[in-house]
Amino acid sequence: MSNNQVAETLLNNTETLSGVEINKDNLDSNLNNAKDYLVQVKNLKKYFPAGLKGTTRQYVKAVDDISFNIAKGTTMGLVGESGCGKTTVGRTMLRLYSMTSGEVYFDGQNINKLSRSALRKLRPRMQMIFQDPYSSLSPRMPVGEIIGEAVREHKIVPNAELSEYVAKVMNDCGLPYQYARRYPHEFSGGQRQRICIARAVALKPDFIVCDEPVSALDVSIQAQIINLLQDLQNEFGYTYLFISHDLSVVEYISDTIGVMYLGSMVEFGDKKKIFAKPMHPYTQALLSAVPVPDPDFEMQRVILEGDIPSPVNPPSGCKFRTRCQYATEGCAKSCPKFIEYESQHEVACFLYPQD
Repeated sequence: MSNNQVAETLLNNTETLSGVEINKDNLDSNLNNAKDYLVQVKNLKKYFPAGLKGTTRQYVKAVDDISFNIAKGTTMGLVGESGCGKTTVGRTMLRLYSMTSGEVYFDGQNINKLSRSALRKLRPRMQMIFQDPYSSLSPRMPVGEIIGEAVREHKIVPNAELSEYVAKVMNDCGLPYQYARRYPHEFSGGQRQRICIARAVALKPDFIVCDEPVSALDVSIQAQIINLLQDLQNEFGYTYLFISHDLSVVEYISDTIGVMYLGSMVEFGDKKKIFAKPMHPYTQALLSAVPVPDPDFEMQRVILEGDIPSPVNPPSGCKFRTRCQYATEGCAKSCPKFIEYESQHEVACFLYPQD
């Protein structure tokens, strides 16, 4: 059977696709109930200008019209290849980058419409843990000052209680208070990441963007940091956006997962459903590359052919079509709709019904 015939068969099948039972009643499910979500992202776009002045202006479409929600007290994992726009999503959500278009709601407030003074008041509730624990800490400040600087600036606690509060935060993050007078270069990578976590949670946030917080660490240290993040979430009810390219880590910590490709969201859903029944061909390829700790298990690898297209000039229609084994001529004509085919499982692919 040819690729075209495979695609046509799947398009005409409205009952079972990739092992997923299609129920169109789910299209208006309670996932759209805004009161359950702390963070809502709607049609977010972030384009960066490219090229020299005086030439025809082109744009790097780092984030291209994505939408998702994160429920209070849960963790959303955001995965994809390097350069797909994961970090840009996190930074744009916090208004570290200005968004090109779209809306980001935090606790019911559209942060893009907030004034500078209103945004400053909201800043402590939205924090970020950066990827590199070496460059994200000032080498000229001791650890106690790094953690306490923003606490003092935002008046989280009275100045008289600052030292005691910093000591408590450090203890919560597995850092003895006697380390408060040391400088970042005196610590290992894992300890530095604990400092970055302590700096973020010291402001008593509700939402934390974790931008690949364990990618630069050894495997044993990764486990410690992941367990620390989970312990803090269980104790204080934090909501996380966990950005990573390591699917095994994402599976361990996340409640929901979003899969990005070239600036677009191709699949989103409950973690168990994504790992048990991946629907998008790109998600299937990513999961097939996850190592399995069983020497007798033979993983059926899905090898993607070709290179990732340029985000300046992405392919027409479905961006993944140039590397997809199921691509048809129709995939080049229009973009697939992002549709919920079962409760808490959405995908954008022409292999599935589009209405």
